[in-house]
Amino acid sequence: MKSPRFYQRAPPRPAAVDGPAALRHHVRPVHDPWLAMARASRFLSAFLLLAFSTVVLAQRVEGSRAQASGPYSAEVVVNNQTDAQRNTGFARGLLQVLQRVTGDRSVNQKPGVGDELRRARQYVDHYDFRQDEGIGPTGAPTYNTTLVVQYDPKKVDEIISTLGLQSWPTPRPKPVLWLAIDDGSGPRLVGLNKSGAARPVLDRAKQRGYSLGLPAGTAAEQALVGSIWRGDTAAIARASSKYAPPMQLIGKLYRTVAGGWQAEWTFLDSGRQLAKTATYDRDARRAMAGGADIAADALIRKYAKPGKTLGPPGRYVVTITGVNSTDDFIRLAAYLERSAVVKRATALRATPDGLTYELELVSGVAGFSKAVAKDGVLEPVGDDDATTTFRLR
Repeated sequence: MKSPRFYQRAPPRPAAVDGPAALRHHVRPVHDPWLAMARASRFLSAFLLLAFSTVVLAQRVEGSRAQASGPYSAEVVVNNQTDAQRNTGFARGLLQVLQRVTGDRSVNQKPGVGDELRRARQYVDHYDFRQDEGIGPTGAPTYNTTLVVQYDPKKVDEIISTLGLQSWPTPRPKPVLWLAIDDGSGPRLVGLNKSGAARPVLDRAKQRGYSLGLPAGTAAEQALVGSIWRGDTAAIARASSKYAPPMQLIGKLYRTVAGGWQAEWTFLDSGRQLAKTATYDRDARRAMAGGADIAADALIRKYAKPGKTLGPPGRYVVTITGVNSTDDFIRLAAYLERSAVVKRATALRATPDGLTYELELVSGVAGFSKAVAKDGVLEPVGDDDATTTFRLR
């Protein structure tokens, strides 16, 4: 009995053979069950890797362009598409989202936010890359790689409620931008048909989480340039009454003697002045963009609300088990000291069942439970979300 062969070869085909008969002369694979199992195993592994990946690369149809959409998405310029650049980009993008949703430009300085930025990958729903082509200062083409990230809104909101961060409610108002620019040839109003001239301030407003509108730019509105230049805000407010809401960001941008650009800004809400200041920069675009920050900060001061926490802040008595040595106690004390959701920790007593602490928590026991689940130092005892007993890991 001949030994089995994986392939059966037909005799060599004569050079003169042509047509359908030639189809009979080829290498014919014979079914091998071990080879089939190996292929199936590789396919299954690849499928499971894609199916259970927590962060996925977004799928786009041909011709579509990846771009951020909504308050929980961000765009970050990266050097390349490596894992290191991607993970750094996730953190920078999450910071953008937290700044936009809370309205707090310095949110990264709040306790606990830095820890969340370091695990930003956990909050990504999906991401994509985009190649942008532009023109550099010398006229040579430039190419940038942009990471476009969509974060999970529920998980981001959980960060905000766990840490007790402020919130800037939506929907947000869309103030009217009355901007006059004098580049040396006389001041002119930027109307809707010249929106490109105001692009830096319009884009900056979107980055801050709100939008600015422009007046139509009619002849009557163009005549108001003089009112803007002399600071007659009442005249601008009257002319803006046909637009909603009754908020106006009024600015004039002009060259300075020193060669830079100065913008003077006034922000009105229902006729009441909420902000009045100026921005200066050597670059006209940066001087102009500063107006969006002035309006955003004024809106946040008036309309932002304290964070809606997972639980009511206050003092809670909890029991912590699993503390079996001095090293365990030191590790526990250090963790409670650095935890962003614990304002103060006071040891009350030690019993055979564990250590009893009084914790002053920013978001109640529910927020504390969420925080310890991420940090991996403590774990709740039982499935009750309101449990006050935790075990040191």
